[in-house]
Amino acid sequence: MRHATLRQLKVFEAVARLLSYSRAAEELHLTQPAVSTQIRKLEEHAGNVLFEQFGKKIYLTAAGTELLQIARTIIEQFEAADSAMKQFNGVSGGRLNVGVISAGDYFFPRLLVDFAGRHENVALNFSVHNRQGLLNHIVENRIDLAVMVRPPTDLDTVNVPFAPHPYILVAAPGHELAGEASVPRERLLREGFVVRERGSDTWKAMEEGFGADITNLRVAMEIASTETIKQAVMAGMGISFLSLHTVGLEVRTGLLAIAEVEGTPVMRGWHVVHLTSKVLSPAAEAFRYFLIERGEALLVEHDTALLQPPVPGRPPAAPARAPLKARAPARPRAAATTGSRR
Repeated sequence: MRHATLRQLKVFEAVARLLSYSRAAEELHLTQPAVSTQIRKLEEHAGNVLFEQFGKKIYLTAAGTELLQIARTIIEQFEAADSAMKQFNGVSGGRLNVGVISAGDYFFPRLLVDFAGRHENVALNFSVHNRQGLLNHIVENRIDLAVMVRPPTDLDTVNVPFAPHPYILVAAPGHELAGEASVPRERLLREGFVVRERGSDTWKAMEEGFGADITNLRVAMEIASTETIKQAVMAGMGISFLSLHTVGLEVRTGLLAIAEVEGTPVMRGWHVVHLTSKVLSPAAEAFRYFLIERGEALLVEHDTALLQPPVPGRPPAAPARAPLKARAPARPRAAATTGSRR
């Protein structure tokens, strides 16, 4: 049966239901010889006769009766799959609850705008959390989808990567590291670091990127806010290891400089996560599919645009478009609400 086709199963179901080749041909808009051919091919795949004829009437054989229920189940599953895929092309209505770690709030609204422009009347609820807060929201079933860097290993979840997540080292523009082309890793041992709190995704990426060397780094300050870290680096309190997504605007406007250090950027990945037991709404399924299909292009566009040099006479907060083929975000038709930062 492995070579049987959906078309053959549909023809078989029609003939079995109507017990007539001619009526099945009429219903399917086929000729009677075409119906007979499809049944004959299916019988070859099945290795059994599916119909028997007595006089002018046909009847299902025992093998045909057994196959009929299976064929109907297969047809129903294909129809369900077709319906689900069509939902992705135009979900209308419903509510989408999405949680994201703090590094995501620098770009995530842009993705929501693009999604809202494609799917009318979807109510968006967007909240930002630290890692533990986001995990709590997953466990408590308070969100449909979570967007994070490190999917949990102690929860039964479905995790799909959808975009790269680069981490870089930044310094104040006047810092000596900002002017060097290729900084050796050992050079960092002389610097003070302003870092995210231990346990955060940023700290974990820093641990993985520096390996055993991290124990030799001098941590001058540990702060649980990326915005405060950036202000501290601008003030000359030290250098920092941060997500590229979070510093693009400051780099573009000259408030921060990227330190080109050996082994950077440290590449990690964004994942869309949900509990395995979670039954996703059509809106949530559509957004999950949207992230997988469009997330990477939109994120690359976001980072590239923010890192382009400012255009004279143009406000720095309005970056030029990146030279990508991604479609421009459509005007949103649904309002998004933002949860409180933790």
